[in-house]
Amino acid sequence: MFRRSLVLAGCVVMFAGAASAATVKFHAVLTPMAESPPTKSTGLGEATATLDTATHELSYDVTFKGFSSDVTAAHIHGPAEAGKNAGVVLPLGNAPKSPIHGTAKLTAEQEQQLTAGMYYVNVHSKNNPSGAIRGQLTEVK
Repeated sequence: MFRRSLVLAGCVVMFAGAASAATVKFHAVLTPMAESPPTKSTGLGEATATLDTATHELSYDVTFKGFSSDVTAAHIHGPAEAGKNAGVVLPLGNAPKSPIHGTAKLTAEQEQQLTAGMYYVNVHSKNNPSGAIRGQLTEVK
């Protein structure tokens, strides 16, 4: 009887832990006007991301098109609110091709900054090396 109770208690703890985990979805529309300062880039893009709060893993997809010069890099930057600039948090590749797919582990501090809306996706081009298009990652509710 004691053994059966112990197994049952272990299952309850396991399911309770899984129930507290969540996935949080994020979205960004990448435009030249969102750059700081705004650019005259012809490019446009979109980013989606999902944070698994149990594994601390961020999965992301970034698409872009319409550039008049070669894309040279893409990054997730932060922490910064819209209109402000910040350093690279996560490189998404040099001379990347659309679409970009990937995953990364985040620290607790990075998760907090992301969920606070302080991360943005930036795509850089030859004509706009500081950033051609940008979009703030915001939680999808």
